[in-house]
Order: sequence, then structure tokens, then C-alpha cells
Amino acid sequence: MTPFRCRTCLRLLLVALLSILPWMNGCDRGEEVVSVDMGKRETIHQPGQDQALTYAYLPQYSHTVSYKRHNPLVRYLAQKTGLAIRQVFPNTFDEHLDMVRQGKIDISFSNPMVYVHLAEAGARAFARIIEPSSGKPVFRGQIIARADNPFVTRLSDCAGKRWIAVDPLSTGGYLLALGYFKDHGISRDSFACIDFAPGPAGKQEKAILAVYAGKYDIASIREGALSVVSRKIEPDSIRIIATTPPYPSWVYSARKGLDQNIVDRIARAMFTLSLNNPQQAEILRTAGMDGIIPTVDRDYDPIRRLARRLIHDMPPASTPSCNQAGQREGDS
Repeated sequence: MTPFRCRTCLRLLLVALLSILPWMNGCDRGEEVVSVDMGKRETIHQPGQDQALTYAYLPQYSHTVSYKRHNPLVRYLAQKTGLAIRQVFPNTFDEHLDMVRQGKIDISFSNPMVYVHLAEAGARAFARIIEPSSGKPVFRGQIIARADNPFVTRLSDCAGKRWIAVDPLSTGGYLLALGYFKDHGISRDSFACIDFAPGPAGKQEKAILAVYAGKYDIASIREGALSVVSRKIEPDSIRIIATTPPYPSWVYSARKGLDQNIVDRIARAMFTLSLNNPQQAEILRTAGMDGIIPTVDRDYDPIRRLARRLIHDMPPASTPSCNQAGQREGDS
């Protein structure tokens, strides 16, 4: 063996000895050996998850849109109040209602008609939003059609057509339009059929896209919903046939039994948000608001009067679905 190879071997042997010294030293400490029984296991719970307040946005849009719109606001409220708050995502309007009733949603952001139902279960309104479209704490519904549909250019043309609405409990996406049609002599039975947007969440988008695709002649949506799908449809492809009168805007309510001190802390944090503060303005505009102001339950009495006026028109079974009715002559 050459001298070079001998020196190489010695270096490798030295490195090997040095690498095991720490292990040998640890074995010489005389420490007591601890026996571990792998048959005994304990579940580790993430701290604070159960104690966090839950905040839910009624699922008129997809969960992704709901998260992007309201997560900055939720984080702001948590930072401002010192409370742990997490966003939860019901799949349907009915599921949102049930979760509030069961105490699984502490702070609910919902349309006025859903709030009226929540109030019957003990929830109470404490704040409502200023709508960007009006600059006021009111909002409206819209009736839309494809801009190139020659059979639907005015309100009277909607009679006999296929209508897709957002949800039976959607204020801007159904009930305001239903009341508007009734005020102009068009009853629920005047339509070829009425369907509601299918599946969980994203119902405003689905209603708009169904008309855009030509599956329905008209849709009813809340004012401002068209901006959500502006990147999915061609510009000027949708015509607004009519816009309803204004009603009280979307509302924040606290579930029955929620500590009033907690509600007050959240309300104060909401009311400090201002468009004059650039960071807060970004939070508000991302959430689709121009501000949040105080409100009380009686502010929603106009919705209760609307519900009473439509009580005989609201059951969805009175008009056939479009899948049952099929297309009629003149449908686009």
C-alpha cells in the first residue's frame, strides 16, 4: 500500500471515531433509562379552537369569494377586540340558519330575509352595512337577461319566460324581484318555470352564468353581483331589465345567548372602520362595503311586511321547475 493510501485510511478512521464519541459520551452519563409504553396514547387538541368566536357570511357567493372578501375584516376585528375569531362556511342558506340556531355561528352576516328568520330564533341585529352601489344602508334587487335576447327587453317580456333565482330565502336574488313583478301585475304563475341556483354556495354567480349561457331567459340577483363575474363574461353581454326599490341592507346579528359585552366590543370595532383611513378602506372595499353602522331589529320591519305580502307566492312548489316544464315557444 502506498504512503498516500495509508494517510487516507487514517483520516477516514479518525473521522469515524470522532463521529461516535458524542454517542459514547451520552451512554456514560449514568442517566436513568425511561421506559415508554407505546400502547398508551393521548390525543392532543389544538388550543383555543373551541373557544374562538365563529363568523359566517351567508353563502351567496362561493366559499373562495366569501373568504377573500371577509377574511381581512375578520382579522381586523380579532386584532381590534383581542378576541379569537374564525370564519366558518355554511354550504346553503338553510344550513346557515340551522348553524345559528344551534349556536355554531356566533356572528352572522346575512341578507335581511334570513335575518328575519334568525330573529324568530332569538338572534338580534346590531349593525348593517353601507352599500357601495348607493352610498346608503339600503340595497336593491335586479332582474337581468342576455343583452342579445330579442325576446326580453322590458319587464312585461319576462312573463312566460324561464326564470332562475338565487334561493327561496334570497332577498335581493329572489324576493325583491318577486315583489316587484307582483307590483307590476306579473304573478308567480305567469312564468314558464322558476328554478333556484343549484348546489352549495356561489348562487349569485350561478344565476348570472346560467343566463349568460342561455339556459334561462332571466335571472334575479342582488345589485352589485355582476361585478363578481365581470372576468367570466363578455363586457356588456348582460342587460339589466329592472331594478327594485331599496330595502334595508345586509345585517350583522348575534346569536341568542352571546355575551352582550362581546357583541359590544365587535360592534365598536366595526363602527371605527372608515374610508378615510387607507388601510381600513381596503378592508371595507374588499368586503363590498362602504361602512358599517348601528342598527336595531325594528329597522327590518319593511322586510317583514314584504314577507307577509308574498306569503302565498313564496312556496317553491307552486311553479314547475324548468327541467319539468321544458322550453316554450319564444324562449331564447
